[in-house]
Amino acid sequence: MFVVCGEALMDVYMGESTPVGMLLDARIGGSPLNVAQGLARLERPVAFLCGLSTDALGERLVASLQAERVDTSLLLRSDAPSTLSVVSVDAGGVPRYAFHGNGAADRQLTPANLPALPPATRVLQFGSYALAVEPVGTTLRALAARERERCLIAYDPNVRLNVEPDLAHWREVVELMASLAHLVKVSDEDLGLLYPAETPEQVAARWLAGGTALVAVTRGSKGSSAWTAAAQADAPAQPVQVIDTVGAGDTFQAALLTWLDEHDALTPAALAAFDVRQLEALLRFATQAAAITCSRRGADMPRRAELPR
Repeated sequence: MFVVCGEALMDVYMGESTPVGMLLDARIGGSPLNVAQGLARLERPVAFLCGLSTDALGERLVASLQAERVDTSLLLRSDAPSTLSVVSVDAGGVPRYAFHGNGAADRQLTPANLPALPPATRVLQFGSYALAVEPVGTTLRALAARERERCLIAYDPNVRLNVEPDLAHWREVVELMASLAHLVKVSDEDLGLLYPAETPEQVAARWLAGGTALVAVTRGSKGSSAWTAAAQADAPAQPVQVIDTVGAGDTFQAALLTWLDEHDALTPAALAAFDVRQLEALLRFATQAAAITCSRRGADMPRRAELPR
């Protein structure tokens, strides 16, 4: 079983003014939630470990997970509010973001209330701002350290400066998680924010030397790259009419994990032993999945039947 650890939230889009206020459009979001639902659509057994509110928005998030057949037994429900990311557009058409998450339900995980993992857990996937805020960040980082010898640890930083603007703190968190993770997937955009003086190749080499078995970097329209200590490969982006890139990186991560599962490669030793041909096949599969998401609106991730066997 896969267990995805992180946050879930509502992206709230500001609409037209009304005589007494404004119209709002709240949409299900959160990178870890997307990865969990992406794995479920790709026919992987997956549970979501997260704090979720008992308010109306939290109930909607739970309903979405259940509709996608994600195991919700590891959710910690509380009366703390749901996190909101409010999106507005200024007069020039530029989006502006206001984040409302202090004290929210997805931050309420502590060592004392952390649920026990199912015995069948093989992979722990961590990501996004839940690793960088407290108390959930400390809790999840400790979980990764505790389970590293028993489970495959996968990580996607998914840096969100509108949540935590301190780049030094993000670098500290990312470096710690990279030292714990066997698989790190990261975007070139995040690398540019975190390490402007280093190339992706240099960062990958440093993480591999520190214990990571495989590093994958997504480059948007420029494709993707992957490294182990012994091999390196690239894959071009799939030609597609882009409608919406929301959820593309999360789809890529879910597809990486799915391909590894289907090829009996969910161990650090198997990752480290990959040759160029295997890395290329892994990247092609994940890139195809991400392209499907980009061709549709609103993080509409593919199902297994839409991808090659």
